[in-house]
Amino acid sequence: AVAGSTVELGCSAQGDPVPRVQWHKEHGDLPWGRHEVDPEHTLRLYAVTPADAGTYVCTAQSQLGTAAATTRLHV
Repeated sequence: AVAGSTVELGCSAQGDPVPRVQWHKEHGDLPWGRHEVDPEHTLRLYAVTPADAGTYVCTAQSQLGTAAATTRLHV
């Protein structure tokens, strides 16, 4: 990603019961005041900086178990 741009990271999780989906950064916190997660579980990072680079993890959890997927962001 180019520094200063907006990045969208998608995550799709389905199930019955509907799983709870959460995003986190593997080593650190999501950028304070510069991120949001929409109802479709897409993570948006605004005005990315080199400090935002790293591995992001999407976790889906329900009574039946947990599944996780990772993606790596380069800035």
